Amino acid sequence: MRLPEEPELPPQINIVPMIDVIFAILTFFIMSTLFLTRSEGLSVNLPKATTAETQQESKIVVTIDQQGQLSLNRQPIDLNSLTQSVQQQVQSNQSVLVIINADERVTHGRVIAVMDQLRMISGVKLAIAAERP
Repeated sequence: MRLPEEPELPPQINIVPMIDVIFAILTFFIMSTLFLTRSEGLSVNLPKATTAETQQESKIVVTIDQQGQLSLNRQPIDLNSLTQSVQQQVQSNQSVLVIINADERVTHGRVIAVMDQLRMISGVKLAIAAERP
């Protein structure tokens, strides 16, 4: 006697594991792009400004922390030697953007003193860092 054959099922592709893999890859790319942001200054609490604009390229960053200490491109510096150090980084006949990254609790006088020192250098454009609220 012959056994009745079972009917053949059509081949199927299960896409659930493929969707899981795609979501895992997507999550990896999203998380990795979060770490690609560039930090130009030291960690300070920037003041909020609704009209803040993003600068295309920053060459020099001067940071004033909460205690009023200065840093030039993340290196501690004294106010008296700030002008000379920035002049060494500025090439002749080239305008350079200097971003002042001051903590919101720093006194106005300290920021003005730094700006005064930087304005003595020819070819320097000043910008003050702020973040959108």
